Amino acid sequence: MTTHPPLSAVADERQEPLADMVFGYVLDAIYDGELAPGSVVNEVALAQKFGVSRGPVREAVRRLQGIQLLTREPYVKARVVSLSAETALELFQMRMALEGMACSLATRRMSDADIAQLLTELQEERERERQAKQSGIKAPRVFDFHERVVKACGNQRIIHALCGDLYHLLRVYRRHSGTVLERKHDAYNEHWQILRAMQTRDADLAESLMRSHIERAAQHLFKHLIDAPAGAPAAQRA
Repeated sequence: MTTHPPLSAVADERQEPLADMVFGYVLDAIYDGELAPGSVVNEVALAQKFGVSRGPVREAVRRLQGIQLLTREPYVKARVVSLSAETALELFQMRMALEGMACSLATRRMSDADIAQLLTELQEERERERQAKQSGIKAPRVFDFHERVVKACGNQRIIHALCGDLYHLLRVYRRHSGTVLERKHDAYNEHWQILRAMQTRDADLAESLMRSHIERAAQHLFKHLIDAPAGAPAAQRA
């Protein structure tokens, strides 16, 4: 994991609980692949790394277990959740149904300006990734197309199901579905087509395109997880 200065001083400046900061850093490490699926999470090492006591680390680990990103058996250290083809298939099937409906609802509810802004942010994210590739520096992820569409749908039950605690596990699986360059390119084009359908207020087409987009990502990830050797880390991102 990336090195960090002691968090105690930073926490004082931000007036943020240490456990929240540790939680955020470990969560980012899981998202970024620094803590790979199946890898051990050493609480002592994390406490030393962040310059904090074991208490905030234990609390952060418990929270990560609660959102299913870490697993722990009795008398065994916590591990980052291992990715399974079966779980991936179930999660993506759920996404197809709920995000398809969310996209249909968002097409009806979002203003023209909001959809145009979403398209602009999608293009800006694409440009950030292009510049990062040229410079060899990893681009920070500041835009989540799927989360934005879901939150725009207005259905609080769908939003809670996809953007609550389960969001973190979904994001890890999504991330592993699209790191291969070809899939990244395809995903961008598919996002763009979905937004174009939303701009024309074709809710049925937008829903169909979203479902097809998620199904292709699921097929890509499922094949990778099936083909990957046992214990090998999966490829990364969605």
